Amino acid sequence: MSVKHFLTLQDLSSNELNHIIRRAEELKKNPGLAVAQPRKTLGLIFEKSSTRTRLAFEVAMNQLDGSTVFLANADSQLGRGEPIEDSARVLAGMVDCVAIRTFAHEKLQRFAAYSSVPVINALTDDFHPCQLLADVQTFVEHRGSISGKTVAWVGDGNNMCHSYINAADKFDFQLKIAAPEGFEPNADLLNTHKSRVQLSRNPKSAVQDADLVVTDVWASMGQEEEQNQRITSFAGYQVNEELMSLAQSDALFMHCLPAHRGEEVSASVLDAADSVVWDEAENRMHSQKALIEFLLTP
Repeated sequence: MSVKHFLTLQDLSSNELNHIIRRAEELKKNPGLAVAQPRKTLGLIFEKSSTRTRLAFEVAMNQLDGSTVFLANADSQLGRGEPIEDSARVLAGMVDCVAIRTFAHEKLQRFAAYSSVPVINALTDDFHPCQLLADVQTFVEHRGSISGKTVAWVGDGNNMCHSYINAADKFDFQLKIAAPEGFEPNADLLNTHKSRVQLSRNPKSAVQDADLVVTDVWASMGQEEEQNQRITSFAGYQVNEELMSLAQSDALFMHCLPAHRGEEVSASVLDAADSVVWDEAENRMHSQKALIEFLLTP
């Protein structure tokens, strides 16, 4: 049987993804339902810093009666130039699953191609599918099914935006993106899902009547030198009370965190009653636990 990886949402069917969301809800309510993974080990290879992703994976694996081994870039031969193909073969002989947080998505793909155990995308510059599991779980928790709803993405056409495009296809919702010129999401991805996605320059039109409004930092990891330029480019793209007032009256606000209050989102929106960012953050652990269970349970 071929190994099942989770590099983007497209690696799983809509039925499989919805099963993981339902399972995450069940495990959040009753952690004792989890299928134990005794003596199973999850390898964590992180080239980028992390709080929620690493903590969620380690706690999830612990609650599944398994263990984790964490390797930062400086701790491994991979970080010193060992070929990705060689590292993949070596790790697959020692651990049962690998989660990788790196820059180039191509590196993740190469690792998976030579791994005989499941590989999970813990974030690349192109996609962040684990976050979308948590986001959809959080929406379902608060508002029911996301199918048929309208989601507004305001800001950079980055890895989170790309994963929202994939999610629109897999979870059956419409996505309205507002991004400034030069910061649009991948054109091929947009074209592939053009029946699901609308792109504009106007945050107000994107947010109009939306059921969920989502944003992210204007400068992600590795883009710190562009911070000042990006603040100028994204002027007018802050999610604030005025912008949220255009969405549905019960619209939710999400942000994958960490957030920069006063930049991409106002403090009043981040801390408002319809902001579910704290549930969203907690649900990283529950959804990743359900994902690990799915990948490791025959």
